[in-house]
Amino acid sequence: MLIEYRNADIYQRHGIRVLEKVNFHVDEGEFVYIIGRVGSGKTSLLRTFYFELDIDEADKATVLDYDLLTLRRKDIPKLRRQMGVIFQDFQLLGDRTVYKNLEFVLKATGWKKKQEIADRIGEVLAHVGLHDKADKMPHELSGGEQQRVAIARAILNRPKLIIADEPTGNLDPETANNIVELLRQVSQTGTAIVMTTHNMPLLDKYPGIVYRCVAGHMEEVTSDFNQIQLVDEPDTDEITVRYTQRQEI
Repeated sequence: MLIEYRNADIYQRHGIRVLEKVNFHVDEGEFVYIIGRVGSGKTSLLRTFYFELDIDEADKATVLDYDLLTLRRKDIPKLRRQMGVIFQDFQLLGDRTVYKNLEFVLKATGWKKKQEIADRIGEVLAHVGLHDKADKMPHELSGGEQQRVAIARAILNRPKLIIADEPTGNLDPETANNIVELLRQVSQTGTAIVMTTHNMPLLDKYPGIVYRCVAGHMEEVTSDFNQIQLVDEPDTDEITVRYTQRQEI
């Protein structure tokens, strides 16, 4: 289990509880959506995963085998090195090229050999379809391209877990679909994806496990959003599995 929360209370920095008794778990390769209105606690919950917000009250709160209830400050970097984080506003370093953005991360996480760094950067840029953008500055890229760089940055160290906070929030629908398709490909390698979103059509097109934050609580609502239907295809002997979205926030 990559993430396991049992009866965890989630607080914002100023001490206001936004979610009560959260029960939540994520395993390898799972694609998990967290939905809910603005202010419902989605982002605060994500921040506890990489220990930007503390958890003080829970029966259990573990991320990547680290007990968040007893985690020492000196161990936070070790936890974060095992995951990737993708933000809505990309958070690329604007004063350096795409290559240098990725090189900075690798060097900061212990990579030392220049050729190994170059090979890994080339590999991840090819994976996200930006092999020809290594020498571009972030401002020279489109929003979708910047988010692809952010995904490349997140997968550099082959993390077990990627946390994505509204990764399509600033993108047009077509680009948003491309970004989620890319994240789905990443999940098929065994990396779990946990992403918040307001983009309900994505849940229909790219089914996954769905949790909703509402009224201070969190509930799994996968069956409300990804209802499997077996459909007889006309003029064939085939039966197709389709997913239909049944409910909005």
